Amino acid sequence: MNGARRFILAAAAAVAWLPAVAGAQRAELEKLIKRRVLPNGLEVIVVESHGVPLATVEIDVRNGAFTQSPEYAGLAHMYEHMFFKASRDYSDPEGFVNRASALGAIFNGTTSEERVNYYMTVPADSVRGALQLVAASVRAPLFRQDELERERQVVLGEYDRNESSPGFEFQNEMTRRLYPGQYSRKNTIGDRDVIRTVTPDKMRVIQQKYYVPNNSALIVTGDVTPDSVFKYAEQYYGQWARGADPFAADPVPPIAPLAKNDALVSEAPVSAVLVMLQWQGPSVRRDPAATYAADVFSDALNSPSSGFQERLVDSGLFQGVTVNYYTLNQAGPITISAQTTPDKLKRALAALEAEVQRLDDPGYFSARELGDVKAQRATETAFGIERASGLTHTIGFWWSVADLEYFMGYVDNMAKQTPADLQRYAQRYIVGKPRVSGVLISPTDRQALNLSAADLLRSGGAAPAEGARV
Repeated sequence: MNGARRFILAAAAAVAWLPAVAGAQRAELEKLIKRRVLPNGLEVIVVESHGVPLATVEIDVRNGAFTQSPEYAGLAHMYEHMFFKASRDYSDPEGFVNRASALGAIFNGTTSEERVNYYMTVPADSVRGALQLVAASVRAPLFRQDELERERQVVLGEYDRNESSPGFEFQNEMTRRLYPGQYSRKNTIGDRDVIRTVTPDKMRVIQQKYYVPNNSALIVTGDVTPDSVFKYAEQYYGQWARGADPFAADPVPPIAPLAKNDALVSEAPVSAVLVMLQWQGPSVRRDPAATYAADVFSDALNSPSSGFQERLVDSGLFQGVTVNYYTLNQAGPITISAQTTPDKLKRALAALEAEVQRLDDPGYFSARELGDVKAQRATETAFGIERASGLTHTIGFWWSVADLEYFMGYVDNMAKQTPADLQRYAQRYIVGKPRVSGVLISPTDRQALNLSAADLLRSGGAAPAEGARV
């Protein structure tokens, strides 16, 4: 059976299930998701699914780049690497790995702007052991100097690999300009010098401030029963001492609105030309309604049948154009990224600018095309819910960035979006709003085109910011 046929059948199966999940998502998810908050503030979330004899145990912490002042840039990620090392209960350097291996666990962690998570998938009969092992690491890490030295080199190696990518510095510079003065709070990989000089004391500062039960969620999905998970959660996490609210004691500075347009041209040995436009988008906690509109807006523009794609890609001006909003509490970015060839760049930029200026026009989106993209997103959500391990990570992300209520009602609220909602979103966040425009191009092509940052600014826009490459 070919891939297209498999996808059609899978989509049909998902759509058949959608009246239960997408049509009234919250009601159905409330049947699937069981919650309990321990006296110390730890939220325990359980999703029971007996399809396969596996379970995933995950701890999510509201930490990440957004908590980092410049002197801590990259240390949320450094902490992630130290999580799987020695703890009070497993003090030997190989203790965690040996115990995880005995449990049959596959484990990992991730760090993003507003969430850090640690997870392990185990056979169902190892869930209790996995809960105990994760508890040991989250409650009482040792931060041994020898282990920190080794992991420092691992993280610096990741930094080097990222730095070797042609787009790494370009994207970093776009972020610096989109969030002036707040770059460390958007920079997950961090600062090389901060990583190079990290100490166990800095790890302990992060632990004591953010790794507290009232800033964490324990999520268990798969072949489990809620009652047993709640019992073991109380046993292994119940004595974990509540801490001060980290965001009351040390509030994260609000993201300052972008004051004016900015632009940059970055050079790298690339054959194609990358074009990027970015705006500061909505906060999921302060303007949740706009985030639903943002997702439908992006999906509608990314649809191959949209007029947006027809005029920019089917016309041959661009090889591809993608629109995205990254949902965050701290003003997630709205991004239009596109690829073209040097000979078409200036015509392509003019066409893209004309299209951006039309995005809030009445009638730009039709109710019919929105219906199609909303159904597709609901289908994708349904697929995600079916896979227990993926659902674990999804719940953890939304719990940390927004809250579980946002996730529970997402499809229902997304389905309510109208062309007028998308128009309001474009008016509030995109059309006529300050943005950063960037181009990544080879030095030879840039010279041939005589391309400057000023060329990227809209007619009548602000001059390039001080330090812009022109």
